[in-house]
Amino acid sequence: MLFVKNQSLDPWFNIASEEYLLKHFDEEIIMLWRSNPSIIVGKHQNTLAEINLEYVTKNNIPVVRRLSGGGTVFHDPGNINFTFIKGTDKENLVNFRFHTQPVINFLKSMGVDASFEGKNDLRVNGLKISGNAEHIHKNKVLHHGTLLFDANLAHLNEAIKAKEELFESKAVKSIRSKVANISRFLPKPMSCEEFLQKLESYFFQQYPSLEKYEFHASDIKTINQIKEEKYLQWDWNFGWSPGYIFKNLIHYNKMRLALEMKVVKGRIEFADISIDNVKLPDDDAVFISLRNTQHKPEEIEKILAETDFLGFNSLSDPWELTGLFF
Repeated sequence: MLFVKNQSLDPWFNIASEEYLLKHFDEEIIMLWRSNPSIIVGKHQNTLAEINLEYVTKNNIPVVRRLSGGGTVFHDPGNINFTFIKGTDKENLVNFRFHTQPVINFLKSMGVDASFEGKNDLRVNGLKISGNAEHIHKNKVLHHGTLLFDANLAHLNEAIKAKEELFESKAVKSIRSKVANISRFLPKPMSCEEFLQKLESYFFQQYPSLEKYEFHASDIKTINQIKEEKYLQWDWNFGWSPGYIFKNLIHYNKMRLALEMKVVKGRIEFADISIDNVKLPDDDAVFISLRNTQHKPEEIEKILAETDFLGFNSLSDPWELTGLFF
């Protein structure tokens, strides 16, 4: 069994490294890692329905789709991620309790009374400190989870303040829970780095055959290739979302603007816009430009600017109108 020492804080690299380890190594693996502020969405989710896009855009927070299913999570250096890659069999493909038990045992050894609750959470006093997800590849399972140690919870809550009610789709929706940092439950204060080191030491105590492994240059080259070709791509992170109907209503300059769009594979198939209950004609320049356009802010803002939609070009904050589409 290998213990991978991954010190990267790059969320795209880190998610790509999980896929690399899963598909290129025969050994069972434990990896501990952290990322800079980022949002990680489940494979079968509608990304736009899970995030506060205005906040994410204005704060330059990366959004990355992972291999596994489940709900959306927020990463920052105050959150520790653990990854287990193990062989499995058809009778035991998905077993969250089994894979989280070593983590629960460690937390209890640190004086934190954690327990497995719900479908895939670890909680303390009913507050979520860890979310978990799994992905099956051939005869192996990738199980990964978060450990909120001293994460910026205000940042977390704002970044994933979703607008699910505006979307109609069959995408998997996150189950929102009250969260808490592990640090508040520790009998004695410690830094995230100290906690991470203690967790690493615990795994080496529990698994005597565990061997340290650091990424070689060849590993990093392949991981970066996966990152570039998949995890940095809009088509994966957003376009992969299941098709959806998006409806929104805003008030702008004393006008009531209503929008309905159908989006498939990330591209707008059709859109209707009404101003004070009067629908714009189908041959309107905005409608023509929207067809087959990627549903992302840069593309929408380009169209609004080209048509100067309702005086878009004179706005001090373009989101006053861009927000209609998100």
